[in-house]
Amino acid sequence: MIGTQLKFLATSSKGEVSALLIRPDDATHLLVLGHGASSNMRSPLVTSIAEHLATQKIATFRYNFPYSENKRGRDPNPVCVATVRSAVKAAREAAPDLPLLAGGHSFSGRMTTTAASEASLEGVSGLVLFAFPLHPPGAPDTKRADHLSDVTIPMLFLSGTRDQFSEGLIEPMVKKLGDRATLHLLETADHSFKVLKRTRTSTEDVFDEIARVTSEWANSTVPAARKSLRNSGLPAA
Repeated sequence: MIGTQLKFLATSSKGEVSALLIRPDDATHLLVLGHGASSNMRSPLVTSIAEHLATQKIATFRYNFPYSENKRGRDPNPVCVATVRSAVKAAREAAPDLPLLAGGHSFSGRMTTTAASEASLEGVSGLVLFAFPLHPPGAPDTKRADHLSDVTIPMLFLSGTRDQFSEGLIEPMVKKLGDRATLHLLETADHSFKVLKRTRTSTEDVFDEIARVTSEWANSTVPAARKSLRNSGLPAA
């Protein structure tokens, strides 16, 4: 699916990074979508998420972090958190008529929740977190989730039942967050959403499931675009 290529300033010291806007007809929301720690905005995984979300009328604004843009070692977390804020601002400017969501796969989801826990992300009404990484593989812990108690907007967690970065800890963690958090478990999916087809009882493609659940959650939790436009006084498309 062809999108609109953009650039925005990540931070004053790191310079510009690339972004890709995919906006389907009659889009209801725009999701600022980050990538995993060792990939970039054009990785097959993030591309699949974006393309399937488009079938559910959810636009996406994918972006690189400075380190993935320049193919260097990972930036310190504060730089990545600042990049999330810059991406949200750029997405809001690219599609000011759409209700805004933010999140990403794995590392970028954690950077997005970190940003939201420190100060509100302007215009963002909900967070969508694909395979949120609670801990490194083989080291079960929930310390990476401590900041989530400071996030004040709704969160949707989509996690595989074989995710080696959560190992059964995601359910009690989300339950502890109360009504602000929703968890959807993806049967037999691992951290990269690869499934065990022989033992998976659902016949729905895992990326179709991800997109459907995200759309249902967004439309029940975050005001739809047309309603938002009426309230803002802007003309509806």
